[in-house]
Amino acid sequence: MEFFMLSSFISKIEPKTVKIALEHLDWVQAMQEELNKFERNKVWRFTPTPKDASVVGLKWVFRNKIDKEGNVIRNKARLVTKGHCQEEGIDYEETFALIAILESVWIFLAYATLKYFEVYQMDVKCAFLNGELEKTVYVE
Repeated sequence: MEFFMLSSFISKIEPKTVKIALEHLDWVQAMQEELNKFERNKVWRFTPTPKDASVVGLKWVFRNKIDKEGNVIRNKARLVTKGHCQEEGIDYEETFALIAILESVWIFLAYATLKYFEVYQMDVKCAFLNGELEKTVYVE
């Protein structure tokens, strides 16, 4: 039987494996936050995988959130697909990423200035979870 020592402080070391992350309470909490977002947004449902379906693997990515002085202020855990394992034409036809292109932001701000709009900034932690997919994607 294996036991893990759970720490209650913010870990400065970004774990390379889930096994290492599970040894630290702050990383376990970060992983739980990520899974709660998936559940809250109804991102997936458990279903049997058809025999002819292509299945994409998942992996955890662990990163420290750092302040201006370089101090670790929070641990972030993200559950991501192993998209690099897919093959064009077999697993996907096109790719996209929900990010703001800097030039688009500049144009938006210029237009907002011209029209005297009030602009507010907000940090959206899980915007990608709200996108609708046209096809069913199987992950494990």
